[in-house]
Amino acid sequence: MGNLYKDSRFRLIIFANIASSIGSGITMIAIPWMLVSSDNGNTVFGYISICMTIINFLITPFIGNLVDKMNRKKILLISEFVCFLLLMLFTLIGFIGLPYEVWQYTIIYMIGSLYYTIFFPTMFALNQEIFNKDQYKALNGTMEVQSQLSSMIAGALASILLVKWDLHYILLLDVLSYSAAIYFYMKLPYMGKPIDKTEKSDKTRVSEGLRYMMIRPTMFAFLVFSIMPFIGVMITNYLFPVYIRDVLKASASAYGIESMIYAFGAIIAGMFVPILARKIGNEKTIIVSVITYTIAILLIVLVNLPVYLLLMFFIAVGNSGARVARNSFLMDQIPNEIIGRVDSLFRSIGLLFRIVLLALFTQIVSSDLIIYCFIILSGLLIVASGFVVLSWKKGFELKGDRKIELSKGETT
Repeated sequence: MGNLYKDSRFRLIIFANIASSIGSGITMIAIPWMLVSSDNGNTVFGYISICMTIINFLITPFIGNLVDKMNRKKILLISEFVCFLLLMLFTLIGFIGLPYEVWQYTIIYMIGSLYYTIFFPTMFALNQEIFNKDQYKALNGTMEVQSQLSSMIAGALASILLVKWDLHYILLLDVLSYSAAIYFYMKLPYMGKPIDKTEKSDKTRVSEGLRYMMIRPTMFAFLVFSIMPFIGVMITNYLFPVYIRDVLKASASAYGIESMIYAFGAIIAGMFVPILARKIGNEKTIIVSVITYTIAILLIVLVNLPVYLLLMFFIAVGNSGARVARNSFLMDQIPNEIIGRVDSLFRSIGLLFRIVLLALFTQIVSSDLIIYCFIILSGLLIVASGFVVLSWKKGFELKGDRKIELSKGETT
């Protein structure tokens, strides 16, 4: 772990991620709140979320292919620079005195959503490529701590800035954060691997991640159901603002505090999950985390605001714990030359779940029945927890061949 922290590449990546995460985090808290606070905002935000999820679902396989094909540092720099330019435009609109409307909120939300869709798989593949296998657990834990510490700072600032600053000042902060990230990524000493121009066609390359997992059916099932906490988080990004405002009757500051508590729980997970995973293995750590998240969601509709905020800690521990252990598992098992496509496969499956659930939940919320959304989500999480346990117990086999993994223990 000490060698990881001494690595200049690691420090530059951390600084760049912190810079962009704080600014974009504040904006992605502010914009949903402004949308749900507008006329008929609950339904509008729901449909916006559905549309963005569909767009992300369609482009994710091609992003995975791009991540495996292009220089990963260039992908990060291009995405940061495009976001910098677009948000600068919306910042100037505010500074010249023009009012922001729902369509402008929508575009800003789209920019942030597309940025995350590109950033996460690219950073995941880059980290696997440039760091050593024995560093993966510490690396993923530290990246989670960095991500959530940035989110906690963003949540704290958002709880203050939402009531004191106009949107164009918040966007200016985001612009400055992207410019800092561009600087740090430019300093990153990374050349990238040479591109093999004799490789198969793009269409074949895109589907290669699916073919790779189809001969590992039990591992595939384990990884599919273990992403349910992350799907839950994406769905509750829509549900929680509405639930806080309409059911708990709380203010925007409570939404910011919720984000801050969530980030604190995720930081704790990022610090201790690598230690737990070294003792009991990535697989068992994933199972414990998924069950923790499921129990916390089950209790949400039964509690008042203070306990609701406390449950955010356990929701964060469950989701972040599953993500840290799952990322380490993927890095251990999937070759780097295909990691982008395998990762994009699971992201696409998660997005498909989100499309269906957001379409359903938007209709339920528009009928003032948001409690039923949490009941449905709880049921799905219980099913996912069961399948995660069953697939782990069955063991991970290469279809028609030999055992490739120990069924109950640390990956080899």
